[in-house]
Amino acid sequence: PEMIGGATPRAPAWRAPALLALGGLAALGPPVMGLPLPAYVSVALLLLGGIACVPAAVALLLARLKPRSALPLLAVQRARHEQHAASVAMAGVVSSLSLAVALTVMVASFRNGVAEWLDAVLPADLYVRSGTQGQGDTAYLPPAFVREAARVEGVARAEGLRVRPLQLDPAKPAVSLVARPLRDPARDLPLLGRALPPAGELPGVYVSEAMVDLYGARPGTTLRLPLAGEQPVAVRVLGVWRDYARQFGAVALDLQTYRRLSGDDRINDLALWLAPDAALDTVQQRLRALAPEAGLLEFASPGEIRRVSLGIFDRSFAVTYYLQAVAIGIGLFGIAASFSAQVMARRREFGLLAHLGFTRRQIVGVVGGEGAAWTAAGALVGLGLGLLVSVVLVKVVNPQSFHWTMELLLPWGRLAALCAAVVLAGTLTAAFSARAAAGRDAVLAVKEDW
Repeated sequence: PEMIGGATPRAPAWRAPALLALGGLAALGPPVMGLPLPAYVSVALLLLGGIACVPAAVALLLARLKPRSALPLLAVQRARHEQHAASVAMAGVVSSLSLAVALTVMVASFRNGVAEWLDAVLPADLYVRSGTQGQGDTAYLPPAFVREAARVEGVARAEGLRVRPLQLDPAKPAVSLVARPLRDPARDLPLLGRALPPAGELPGVYVSEAMVDLYGARPGTTLRLPLAGEQPVAVRVLGVWRDYARQFGAVALDLQTYRRLSGDDRINDLALWLAPDAALDTVQQRLRALAPEAGLLEFASPGEIRRVSLGIFDRSFAVTYYLQAVAIGIGLFGIAASFSAQVMARRREFGLLAHLGFTRRQIVGVVGGEGAAWTAAGALVGLGLGLLVSVVLVKVVNPQSFHWTMELLLPWGRLAALCAAVVLAGTLTAAFSARAAAGRDAVLAVKEDW
């Protein structure tokens, strides 16, 4: 369409909702070659639809602003007059802020899920393992030590844990078998939904979410596990549990059932529940005295494991915060470029305001008010768009990429601070861009019309 009188051509009203609707439909698509490609298309369509919503959002926000004093009224009126130019200036801010919001929600949701998962899978007071764990499936605790550890003063209960790899499919990575006492699976495992009751003669097992995606091991189906010898053992899947430690799948089986099926009575780890009056350091010293050689044992408390695990998580995702800052900085650079071009073209306007008695500070305040109105509208659109994108990342991209799910957590305090920082930075950026054009040259520029 042609430009008439310098006005910016308006996009069709249906474009924004159509893009958002297409983005929602694309998120429902299955992965392609193991990659969440439809979900990536969904994110792109949602971003385009959100950017297309900026003019309407600016108009809606400015329509609700009714300042009474002169300076805010002038800023709002000017912003209303240039609301279509705001869509160009705010496109970068909306896209960068929405991605920052989506990443913030995704990381917060994942971290919260990992923390709750650690609480569920670490119920004991102390964990013991062999100091030769780096040797794969060849490191075990001595059988004599396991028997004696349960009788150590201060130990109320001891449970063994057997972990070993199982090759279910030569074309896929090995899955992990976790054999541990399962008196009450609903309490001992972080189950998703209600498990099936044991039925028939087949032993019952519980699989991680990755097993459902990679092997179709849904509750009620049958798996064949190579536990001993050449003949696989048939087991029935009773439930699905959440496991953030093993991306390629895990199978949980009661320890006594595992020993009966496989004849393997070896132990990798030992979980200890201590007596109420027992001292952790004293119990560790007594356990070390039982070991056949110094340095054979490694000890870890649930708090220590939790702290180390979450520390690794935070370091792994620390780069996302720098990426958010860079993305928002690029968006603010677009605002600076847009306002710099505008204020250079508005020198005569600023000169006229100066002749009417406006000070340089007041003129800069007017431009800063315009920037605040634009960035506030952009922040609202970016926040809403970011929440939509975060749903796609958490509920679609993450399960299709890593084969595990998490609950959506919205850190409202952090999101509010992020939006407030964008509005403040956009306001200061606009005001700084106006400082140079609101000086003496703006007053002299009025003479060009005389």
